[in-house]
Amino acid sequence: MTKNDFYCSNYVGNQLIIAITHLGGLWYMANIPRLMQPPTIMKQSLKDYIVDPRDNIIIECEAKGNPVPTFSWRRNGKFFNVGKDPRVTMRKRSGTLEISFRSGGRPEDYEGEYQCFASNDFGTALTNKILLRVSKSPLWPKEVLEPVVVGEGSSLVLACNPPPGLPPPHTFWMNSAMMSITQDRRVSMGLNGDLYFSNVLAKDSHTDYSCNARFLFTHTIQQKNPFTLKPCVCVCVFCMPYNDTSSVNSADPYGGRKVAETPPNFLSPTGTDSSRMMVLRGQKLQLECIAAGVPTPSIKWFKKGGDLNQKVKLDNFNKTLRIDSVSEEDAGEYMCMANNQIGSIRHSIFVQVKAAPYWLDKPFNLVLAPDESSRLVCRANGNPKPLIKWLVNGEPIERNSSLPNPRRSVVGDTIIFHSVQIGSSAVYQCNASNHHGYLLANAFVSILDMAPRMLGAKNQLIKVIENNRTFLDCPFFGSPLPELRWFKNGQGSGLDGGQYRVYINGSLEIKRARVEDQGTYTCVARNILGKEENQVRLEVKEPTRIVRAPEHQSAFRGTMARFDCRVKSDLTLPITVTWLKDDKPLSLGWRLKKDEDSLSIPNVHEQDEGTYTCTVKSEIDQDTASARLTVLGIDTHTEITFFFVPLCVSAPDAIPSGLKGWGTKNTNMEISWEPLLDTEQNGPNLHYSVWWRRKDTGEEWNNVTTVGAKHIVHDTETYVPYEIKLQARNDFGPGPESNIIIGYSGEDKPTAPPTDLHVSKIDSTKVNVHWTPVDPNTVLGEFKEYRLYYWREGSMVKGLHVNKEKKTKGFYSTVAQPTGILTDLQPYSHYRMFMVVANSRYDGPPSNHVDFHTKEGVPDLPQFFKIVQWSPESIHLEWDKPLEPNGILIGYTLNYQAVNGSRVGHMQMESFLPNVTAYRLRLPDQASRYRFYLAAHTQVGAGKVYAGESPHFTNDAYIKDQVDIATQGWFIGLMCAIALIILILLIVCFIKRSRGGKYPVRDKKDLPLEGMDQKGEDGSFDYHSDEDNKPLQGSQNSLDGGVKESDDSLVDYGEGGDGQFNEDGSFIGQYTVKKDKDETEGNESSEATSPVNAIYSLA
Repeated sequence: MTKNDFYCSNYVGNQLIIAITHLGGLWYMANIPRLMQPPTIMKQSLKDYIVDPRDNIIIECEAKGNPVPTFSWRRNGKFFNVGKDPRVTMRKRSGTLEISFRSGGRPEDYEGEYQCFASNDFGTALTNKILLRVSKSPLWPKEVLEPVVVGEGSSLVLACNPPPGLPPPHTFWMNSAMMSITQDRRVSMGLNGDLYFSNVLAKDSHTDYSCNARFLFTHTIQQKNPFTLKPCVCVCVFCMPYNDTSSVNSADPYGGRKVAETPPNFLSPTGTDSSRMMVLRGQKLQLECIAAGVPTPSIKWFKKGGDLNQKVKLDNFNKTLRIDSVSEEDAGEYMCMANNQIGSIRHSIFVQVKAAPYWLDKPFNLVLAPDESSRLVCRANGNPKPLIKWLVNGEPIERNSSLPNPRRSVVGDTIIFHSVQIGSSAVYQCNASNHHGYLLANAFVSILDMAPRMLGAKNQLIKVIENNRTFLDCPFFGSPLPELRWFKNGQGSGLDGGQYRVYINGSLEIKRARVEDQGTYTCVARNILGKEENQVRLEVKEPTRIVRAPEHQSAFRGTMARFDCRVKSDLTLPITVTWLKDDKPLSLGWRLKKDEDSLSIPNVHEQDEGTYTCTVKSEIDQDTASARLTVLGIDTHTEITFFFVPLCVSAPDAIPSGLKGWGTKNTNMEISWEPLLDTEQNGPNLHYSVWWRRKDTGEEWNNVTTVGAKHIVHDTETYVPYEIKLQARNDFGPGPESNIIIGYSGEDKPTAPPTDLHVSKIDSTKVNVHWTPVDPNTVLGEFKEYRLYYWREGSMVKGLHVNKEKKTKGFYSTVAQPTGILTDLQPYSHYRMFMVVANSRYDGPPSNHVDFHTKEGVPDLPQFFKIVQWSPESIHLEWDKPLEPNGILIGYTLNYQAVNGSRVGHMQMESFLPNVTAYRLRLPDQASRYRFYLAAHTQVGAGKVYAGESPHFTNDAYIKDQVDIATQGWFIGLMCAIALIILILLIVCFIKRSRGGKYPVRDKKDLPLEGMDQKGEDGSFDYHSDEDNKPLQGSQNSLDGGVKESDDSLVDYGEGGDGQFNEDGSFIGQYTVKKDKDETEGNESSEATSPVNAIYSLA
């Protein structure tokens, strides 16, 4: 291995992409599975992000890392509290935001600049600043367009002026028949959408010149009110007739009328004879020159100091110069010249090329061992020169100057690390910017010490073609960087030199593989912390070759053509042969015939002419060969000559193809084949002889003759093998017999179940499954798999409802003691399963049912985690238990730390019992924000972390939080409960009142009321009173002279609520005994008006 080597390795499988560079003993790595690693941004939205207002807004932010990163957002430079906006949700295990407008809202309210932060214990990575804007397609302003009257031969510009959309619309001109306006050297559309006439003709008179604007996002087209063009025919007495010798059509477009010839003058650009344009590197440059004049001027382009290079394209009849991707060398002075037979003019355009920042050296991730040294380099160019700024974990690195880091120094565009130590991992950001744009790159520095690990699949088998260059891969990882050596068959010294070469990524190159190179190769990685090895088995195969290739040939119509394609290949490699015609897959249909070594084309016709390619493929190589077929026919322009061809008849010489036997029922076997073509029959009365017999029984052949293309053998045993052969015959004799093929009668349901189904090594998410296989004879068909049916019967967490959907997993095994692993189970759950054996058509009977319980696991995320700052002194935290606890919750841990700019406070921890889902934190430092990390716990450990950050406290925020309490679930539930109780009480009062009896109101309504303590001799009350005309005691005069109801009112005499009167003023209800005054003294209301008393009265 040499210094300054670099490699990238893409390993397919469960491993991730690895990239390592060796720089003076240091290495860099992009990602290693299951390795503690700072966050890396994997996906983000565009910097300039325009969205359709009719759709939900999706702002992407995907990151990876270990531990799994948590995500937060800033909007317009301030913390964006996603949880407080009901329209905004963040995807699980992702930072991607989805803003929904199903319940209302305006997408325009969410325009702004967004930036995503992905954090874990080892640092914070950032996305670009994403400028979110909503697409706009405004309507065309209403206007009244007067007819345009212009003299014949004059120039004209019809203005488009489309409404300013976002993004800008695409413009085009059409007439009322929705046909495009014809454009040529004389009439064309400019870059601004205007329609230019170099000179007007009488034929231009139309009333429907309409400019159209197509808006890309909304897929709508808006049309401007049409122009009416009326050319005015003005005769010039002293003018020569118009003669446009440059026109393709030499006819006089003015019909012999004398029109003044005019020299060219520019319609675009306007003004002086020179202009300036600035364009950014990489963008499209378009320069335009449109000239007026009679005759129509022609346009030519030049560049001062040299010729136009190959990047330059001329569009719009040479009126537009285009360079799709501009670079610095495209700057300079461009000149366009317009000329006709009267004169010529020039215009110079000075093009200046500026540049937004672009990378020269983009910083890469660093993974360092303790005490190693390295550097991060960030070099960018631009015009003007970009400014380089460094950040660490999203904060400017200069803010950490108050805490000097002796092991890190910043020198311009480079950060130098000296003797790094464990615990100093971080994510660094390089920002290169000028006033044309900016670049942002994340690069993490991870400090690890780790013994060697092999990252590739174990014991791989590699098949290669003899004499080919071969690579054996051995991706590895370790810190410090391990030394890697290769050995063959476990013997000898390391392989390096000669025909072997070892690369730093672990790959071994064999420059020319030979048969003697077959064997087992071992790669060994070693550093001071240990060693690890892996093996690769190499097999060298013979190449696949076409030994008899198709040849070019000619064939008359109606005859047969045949192309050979004989193949030689390694006997251990299966091959496939396919044919192409004119580089497209050849459809064989009913006429063409392909066999093992050739392609036959009977009854050739003109459509068969073309190039035929035979392609033979194995799993590791392929070969092709082509030939052309020319079809010869009768020339209709020559004399027709009739001739006779002698007809040869004989027995068939072809064997029907596609012979097979397969049962459609469990008691039959259907034998079928492809019938011979007419050209293959060779004689009349074609029929087929079919033979079949049980395989390996020694019985005689059964046979039948048929004219069809199939025969059904009935009354067979279930799924037994048969030998089958076929022969075509006609009146002149039999043709050749086919080879014997093996067919099978029909399948039936398997009769025996797997037995002794049981499990072992039960984990939280997987379990080993064991069973005793069935006797192969009981499968009654082609064995497909052992099919396991399993479902989640329930959760061991009380009250948790689960989905009992039945799932399947197949195990293909023919060993005596089969076993399999069932994965993706839910922890702490009750599962049930059974197994069947399956053939191609049926499942067999079920095995014994097995119940098992998965072990406890770590919980999922809490359902939500809300952080509300109600006052400057405290923060209210609220959460809910996980949807899948995956065990018995034993509590929650809340870690939090103060964040003030780049300073991060000491991490503090609070623990809570499992029934606690809210906490109020008094803030020791009111000037700081706080970051919170909440996780649920089982006995196994902590679950996934839900992270959040406290908002900046303002009075407005305080008021908003007070208002937001009305949207909290607990508050809504409380209010509903109170409303329900009041409703019940009102119903009870109504029922209680209605239970009173009825009485003849008209007989008693005029009786005066008397004191309740006056009773008759029979115990009834006497309602006469000597004080009928006196006001009731305690009553007060009302403002209108009436009397207010006293506390001792008629309500006291009823069982119900307030006393009711009908329209004539009579009291409705059963008069009852009024309670003694002593019992109600001091009580402001009677029993009937008290909801509580009403309930007691029912009892």
